[in-house]
Amino acid sequence: MKLTILGGGGFRVPLVYGALLGDRAEGRVTRVVLHDLDPERLSAVTRVLAEQAADVPDAPEVTATTDLDEALKGADFVFSAIRVGGLEGRADDERVALAEGVLGQETVGAGGIAYGLRTVPVAVDIARRVARLAPDAWVINFTNPAGLVTEAMSRHLGDRVIGICDSPVGLGRRIARVLGVADPREAWIDYVGLNHLGWVRGLRVAGRDELPRLLADRDLLGSFEEGKLFGPEWLQSLGAVPNEYLHYYYFNREAVRAYQQAEKTRGAFLREQQAHFYEQMRRPDAEALDAWDRTRAEREATYMAENRETAGAGERDADDLSGGYEKVALALMRAIARDERTTLILNVRNKGTLSVLDTEAVIEVPCLVDANGAHPVAVDPLPDHATGLVCAVKAVEREVLSAAESGSRTTAVKAFALHPLVDSVNVARRLVDCYTAVHPGMAYLT
Repeated sequence: MKLTILGGGGFRVPLVYGALLGDRAEGRVTRVVLHDLDPERLSAVTRVLAEQAADVPDAPEVTATTDLDEALKGADFVFSAIRVGGLEGRADDERVALAEGVLGQETVGAGGIAYGLRTVPVAVDIARRVARLAPDAWVINFTNPAGLVTEAMSRHLGDRVIGICDSPVGLGRRIARVLGVADPREAWIDYVGLNHLGWVRGLRVAGRDELPRLLADRDLLGSFEEGKLFGPEWLQSLGAVPNEYLHYYYFNREAVRAYQQAEKTRGAFLREQQAHFYEQMRRPDAEALDAWDRTRAEREATYMAENRETAGAGERDADDLSGGYEKVALALMRAIARDERTTLILNVRNKGTLSVLDTEAVIEVPCLVDANGAHPVAVDPLPDHATGLVCAVKAVEREVLSAAESGSRTTAVKAFALHPLVDSVNVARRLVDCYTAVHPGMAYLT
């Protein structure tokens, strides 16, 4: 099978290739094509992959190209992991928003909207090319904001594009671990919402819901990442465990203050960190895999550091530093390619799963996966507080899609102004003015 990775010069690509190296079954990936617009980044990542594969017999062949059409032709699977505007763009998203006193995180609030407005036109072009050049390919979307981008692509690819995120998987794994579940894969996680906006409402093992036992025990609640972030009392009030990204909503004032006071934003940190890594890779004698691994470890350890500091949550647990999105992607790909039926939490079209949203809305929910793709599982309705937030954010996503399609500056302002974390129409107008001034990828808005 041929796997094409868009954004193939990206820092996390070795995670995907490393997972592929452990797959020895029939019907495995034999050829990986990396596509990126930056030849130097492609070269650096290719070196890391070569060192990963050095002692692995029959490792998937790796080629790299800057020609998108060439990369897509004949692909069986396409992993889309692009970053329009690069980390410089992410740093600008954060800086502009924080200057207006609102959140600039890359998927949540003003920063997420700006990133979406830059990314959707590019993602739509990719979807159209896939439909023309590789109509039988399955697209697995990593690109943030994952739900929004997946919905944009689904308008051209239908159910053949599926969005993934490792946050729900990590959350379910942590809950299972603290409850003493021997094998987290045996647990059914009742999770529903949008990407980076979901809640675990139950965790069933052998037909028994174990979540009430967790919610009744404050010591257990305070012993894992989300319990430390949100506090046991708030989780008991909700009767559910939120995705970590909901910390930006429930503790928005504290999060904004922490980000404003930080020495540098997350985007600026990653920009400098990765620039150092890619600079190292210009030296022919550099040990690529070791340099990448050190950089990755630092990246994982500092994830959401400001939020944890605000909550007094301390350092991340060692068990949470290993990532996981590549494992979700590979499990999804195997299930489709080999008809190995499994259950995964994915971003797919709603199809009536949540009655408050229309059938085309992309949601994040448990899915049964087989050779025909991902099929959302029926779930109970969300409580009112969650329904209101999900509907409000989905409405914003729809305005972003409309603005990207029409090029309407007025619609872009509406998208910012309607977001729950943007507190003034005037702030929304200034955000659009600033973002269009600094981002070439938003120059289409008029």
